[in-house]
Amino acid sequence: MKSTAREARAPARIEYLKVRNFRALRDVEFKDLTPLTVLLGPNGSGKSTVFDVFAFLAECFEMGLRRAWDKRGRAKELKTRGSDGPVVVEIKYREPGYPMITYHLAVDERGGTPIVVEEWLRWKRGSHGQPFRFLDYHEGIGRAISGEQPDEQDRRIETPLKSPDLLAVNALGQFAEHPRVAALRDFITGWYVSYLSADSARGQPEAGPQDRLTKTGDNLANVIQYLAEQHSDRLERIFEVLRRRVPRIERVLADTMPDGRLLLQIKDAPFSHPVLARFASDGTLKMLAYLVLLYDPAPPPFIGIEEPENFLHPRLLPELAEECRAAITSTQLLVTTHSPFFLNALRPQEVRVLWRDDQGYTRTQRACDLPGINEFVAQGALLGHLWMEGQLGVGDPLVNQGAPTRPQLMGR
Repeated sequence: MKSTAREARAPARIEYLKVRNFRALRDVEFKDLTPLTVLLGPNGSGKSTVFDVFAFLAECFEMGLRRAWDKRGRAKELKTRGSDGPVVVEIKYREPGYPMITYHLAVDERGGTPIVVEEWLRWKRGSHGQPFRFLDYHEGIGRAISGEQPDEQDRRIETPLKSPDLLAVNALGQFAEHPRVAALRDFITGWYVSYLSADSARGQPEAGPQDRLTKTGDNLANVIQYLAEQHSDRLERIFEVLRRRVPRIERVLADTMPDGRLLLQIKDAPFSHPVLARFASDGTLKMLAYLVLLYDPAPPPFIGIEEPENFLHPRLLPELAEECRAAITSTQLLVTTHSPFFLNALRPQEVRVLWRDDQGYTRTQRACDLPGINEFVAQGALLGHLWMEGQLGVGDPLVNQGAPTRPQLMGR
């Protein structure tokens, strides 16, 4: 099968995120999330923690709550210092053709073991009536309404779970009689929260096509092999974009060696022989990995990218931001950054500024809600330049985080 353009399919969209008691995120809300959302703030402001909320939720579904919880140091390291309540993650998302659905997950620890204190799904059918929960569980005991369009008047079926550390959505979402629950399960298990590494991309994995990059990108050669075999037009498009970004690059090759491993090679236009990927620049490999991810023929519904500016030339970053924006026709992106060059290609409503208050907890503000920012941009100013000039205030590491200037101007 070949393709020449990104698949035109409308993905589910996350429009709201609320987090409580997750490290420095004591009580944080992100309203009106855009398909491309970028987190900006000084070191330690909580950007990576927000990023990890999505990784934590995805890992709860992929490998179970206990492993995701233990990986982060259990309650001692994961819960906000001094907090008594559970860790809460709540998202509101919309599937095409369906009302907004709210997913609420509250997790705590008992005797060193994590438990699902509360988990529910809620929506409102039609323009009248009150929202109702069509899945409602507490510590493994609860009920759910089945059917394509669960209604408040429908019968709720009691289905106890084997253990209180199991997620009801993950369990019931495997059954055909719960299609809305299954849709959420598929949505979350399909997320791609990346930790791409140029060093990982230099490896020599065993030969064999693979259709999706791993979180570190250590199977980049396998995905290029897959694209060459199944989506050659898409791979040629990736090479075309790569050549514009790194002009001397002619082609990327993934050849099978006699021992069965794949050898990734990069062909520079002036030279007759390609260079082994292990000798290629970090920036070339990172840009290649990002393009393979963003031009995926069947992209993940949600992609997280942390600090894409690492190892990339600053002049490439506005163009990478444009590639991210082009990708949101078929996916949703969350990006963390410190780069004014990446910011220069963004719109105020796409940027969330983070900082820590006097108590050390993360707070957030949309750039478009800061005084004067929309007016500056309307006059042709770029966000990266405004940030470097101190106009974003709370995003400046030299500004006293305990007394952020912009929120004070707003009376916060």
